[in-house]
Amino acid sequence: MDSTTDIVVIGAGIVGCAVAYELARRGASVQVVDDRPAGMGATQASAGVLAPYIEARHHWPLAALAALSLEQYDTFVADVSSASGMDVTYRRTGTLDVALDADAMNGLEAAALDLARRGVVAELLDARAVRHEEPHLTGDVAGGLFISTHGFVAAGELTRALATAARRHGAQIVEHSRVKRISRVGDDLAIETARGSLTGNRVVLAAGSWSGQIDIEGVSARVPIRPVRGQLLQLAWKGPTLRRVIWGARCYLVPWDDGTLLVGATVEDTGFDERTTVAGVRCLIEAASELVPDVSAANFTSAKAGLRPASGDDLPVIGASSVLPGVMYATGHYRNGILLAPLTAHLVADAMLENVMDPMLELTRPQRFGEL
Repeated sequence: MDSTTDIVVIGAGIVGCAVAYELARRGASVQVVDDRPAGMGATQASAGVLAPYIEARHHWPLAALAALSLEQYDTFVADVSSASGMDVTYRRTGTLDVALDADAMNGLEAAALDLARRGVVAELLDARAVRHEEPHLTGDVAGGLFISTHGFVAAGELTRALATAARRHGAQIVEHSRVKRISRVGDDLAIETARGSLTGNRVVLAAGSWSGQIDIEGVSARVPIRPVRGQLLQLAWKGPTLRRVIWGARCYLVPWDDGTLLVGATVEDTGFDERTTVAGVRCLIEAASELVPDVSAANFTSAKAGLRPASGDDLPVIGASSVLPGVMYATGHYRNGILLAPLTAHLVADAMLENVMDPMLELTRPQRFGEL
């Protein structure tokens, strides 16, 4: 497997496919390399929740990045659907963050005040209003916080559409090829895999939890990304379903139009162990039943697990290597890879193709972790 291209993207998850699509759409010659088919790593175990003001509520730099990416989502999904010819399930029906006791309600009240100070529209609801909005919720609910701009997307559908759209713009996707090393060969970069070598002028490292496992010439301290296992359940719901994403202290629930209910996600430091477990499934079922008692009567469809790539400060790692010219990092998105995919793709493409370094890259630069 020996070939040359402008840019080699390592990783075919949501971030890698989004970057590849944006680069190819702008005219670059692109190859994507991964040891799995597109979207079959952490992405396949993602519920696709788009909720910056819940997920990153206590980390405002991350929330600001995520909110900006969410603003791009309508156009992003429309463009990818058109370019690929594929439908992508995408809903902006809001999120309802639920409190089950007075302490949790106090937390939501404080969050509502903080969001209001930042100009974010969020509606605080009492117990009666919450039950009116979502009749399936437990009678023990104390109240909730409704954020109308939030929503969800089918992560697998979106990733497959991105891969197809990238191909239609000339990109190639090389599967079953795990990358081992990136090194300089003359004016180009060599990407060594288990099946041979690729050669490119530049490289985007978007390998998720495996980004730190790839040897990069001259880099002694590899990018500090650790895998965090997240387990996700898929249930078959009977009758009228939930109206929107429900967020609780121990889990979140995502209702699909076909009656499917996604329940996620555990947060487990288990290294590179991608197995689903009885303990994880039990924990999620108990947490979901605490919010919506009818969950106990749903049909169990499947359980999945994925490894979320976490950095040391929970911000993604996006930016150019200071050690090996031509290498661009796009990794460490942790639980926000789906949400941050449009923004990441634009930041990377602007930097690599237009030499435009957005000021946001100061927040995400790899060098905050050393000479990378």
